[in-house]
Amino acid sequence: MHRFFEQLSSRIAAPFVGDRSRNSKLWSCRCGQSLFFRNSQCLACSAMLGYAPQLGVLSSLQPGPMTATWVLDSQPEAGAFRRCANLDAPAACNWLLPAHLTDSLCVACRLNRTIPDLSMAENPERWRKVEIAKRRLVAQLLDLGLPVISKSEDEQAGLAFDFIGVDLEGRAPMTGHANGLITLDIKEADDAHREKVRAQMHEPYRTLLGHFRHEVGHYYWDRLIAHGAWLEPFRSLFGDERYSYAEALDRHYQKGAPAGWEQSHVSAYATMHPWEDWAETWAHYLHMMDALDTALGFGMSARDVDLDYQPFPLGSLYDPQHPSGPAFLAFVNAWIELAGMLNELSRSMGQPDFYPFSLPPAVIAKLHFIHLVVQQEGGRADEALSLG
Repeated sequence: MHRFFEQLSSRIAAPFVGDRSRNSKLWSCRCGQSLFFRNSQCLACSAMLGYAPQLGVLSSLQPGPMTATWVLDSQPEAGAFRRCANLDAPAACNWLLPAHLTDSLCVACRLNRTIPDLSMAENPERWRKVEIAKRRLVAQLLDLGLPVISKSEDEQAGLAFDFIGVDLEGRAPMTGHANGLITLDIKEADDAHREKVRAQMHEPYRTLLGHFRHEVGHYYWDRLIAHGAWLEPFRSLFGDERYSYAEALDRHYQKGAPAGWEQSHVSAYATMHPWEDWAETWAHYLHMMDALDTALGFGMSARDVDLDYQPFPLGSLYDPQHPSGPAFLAFVNAWIELAGMLNELSRSMGQPDFYPFSLPPAVIAKLHFIHLVVQQEGGRADEALSLG
């Protein structure tokens, strides 16, 4: 028996060193009211709020030196900002951009290539839900130090999103990724439709944020793996991506996942092809990082929690000798314990498990590999769990 979250917090914090404040998705207004990532106005004092993505800060705002500019209460030295032009659109974007920029859209909204047809009654609300999920994704990518560049800035290496519905012939779009373009069937924002597809596809988990984290994993495979030093290590761990994707797709939908897949992959879909294994594992890495960081940001604590769980040893990692190995292992073991408790909370409400997945040692090695790739590229993966 032990003080679960007090010890959990200290176990996670101890190995990580950094001087950045954690992006915990919980801040305070100038009046003292708690603020949350989605908020654009304080519910207590009605102060205007804005999220400064490059700073990872949601703050109450004061009028700036010029018309329609604002200054952060929390960091007035950061200069003047403008609010995203999509603030009053159905997207309801609460993000800020530096006042000196000529753009009217924030870094997240600039990634949109196609938005839904807003003349359709259902689409404004669908777009709002989609943007909430996308902003969460983009904030995390920036916090990890990963490049987030719009295709409008760099057509070859940039990222873009198409949120679309059926075409003129009534065909639904295919959610997926191709050359930096992430396409989402806008009906995925409808809970009933998404749950129907989830059941049909025998998926334990299907959300808008999950879609985005998976598809952006394909984008970063192209950026970080395909033409660099990580390619051969990737093939050794995930498999050879040169195997025909079309053949792999046919095999998967005809025969399903191979027996015993749970010992080597994070999901049945991950068994289809090395690209999908990478994208599924990448998505879980982002899930784990964000959920655990948020739990710590809220100061969650519990007492007398006893979980029947054996922590993973160092030998489970991709590189057990890596200097940051113990730190990453502390993170993974803390996640397993947190997910176990949250699953029980979900069950107590008659809901599906919060995290309906099992992580075998082979997946821990893949997660560590992804962590090392992200750390090398962005330099902030270790810091992301630092208590500052």
